[in-house]
Amino acid sequence: MSQAIAVCHGEFGRAALYRLNKEIITHAHREGHLIFYVDGPSATCVSGGRTCKVDADHAVAVSPWEPHSYHPAGEDPQICLVLYIKPMWFLENSSSAEYALKFGSEDLTLNEEIKGHLNRLTCLLLDHEGEAKFDSLLFALTKACFDLSWAGSETDYRGQIYDRFSDYRVRRSLRLIQESVGEDMEMEELARNVGLSRPHFFKLFKQYTGVTPNVYMNTLRSERAIEELLNSDKTVTDIAFDLGFSSQASFTRFFSSNVGIAPSEYRRVAHVSNGAFPMM
Repeated sequence: MSQAIAVCHGEFGRAALYRLNKEIITHAHREGHLIFYVDGPSATCVSGGRTCKVDADHAVAVSPWEPHSYHPAGEDPQICLVLYIKPMWFLENSSSAEYALKFGSEDLTLNEEIKGHLNRLTCLLLDHEGEAKFDSLLFALTKACFDLSWAGSETDYRGQIYDRFSDYRVRRSLRLIQESVGEDMEMEELARNVGLSRPHFFKLFKQYTGVTPNVYMNTLRSERAIEELLNSDKTVTDIAFDLGFSSQASFTRFFSSNVGIAPSEYRRVAHVSNGAFPMM
């Protein structure tokens, strides 16, 4: 059974230490996503059409809204550190406004600098007394991985902030989805509401967002669930019904498949960091 060892939320996004032995289905995040090996057997992550290693020498960098999935090697769990970095936090804390959190490559071969940051950050995640150092070390790790992902590339990554949602029909569909996170929305109805056939709507939506409408909706439901688990006293059953699930069991299956662990387990270990990394 997959478990959460530690989860920390802060201005940066969130950081989690998981013990995973089950697959996580194709999903996406609005944050930049880094997946590091800590202990146990190796695993793989599929992102950008590539199968990437998650082991002692390799990590995976997933750009915002890039669909990806996680695959353990067997029944023995892998302990991994996963980071969800808010692009605006990364941009504001960079020494210039030239960075957008789009990684150049998904597959990272780790150097000694990154391994050192990784070891120290893992220790701090397990020790809440180290919160004052946590954000600055997390930024250093993210920045080192970002630079590594573009090493050797001829592409100029500076200023790559993409206007993905420029089509007015896509923007309208995004508003409708956001307003209906807790409702059972039919994709055919959503397509009609923006004046498109279902096939044309799916094609246009993925062209501008990088994900399907279903993946986008599941991302919002996962985010809302995490927010409720962290900041409310609602029972897991009440959260499930508020998000449109027919039962706690179906919500637990959804959450486990998209986040990696059960919602009750996430609530048990998650905390909010009081540290605030000062802007440069």
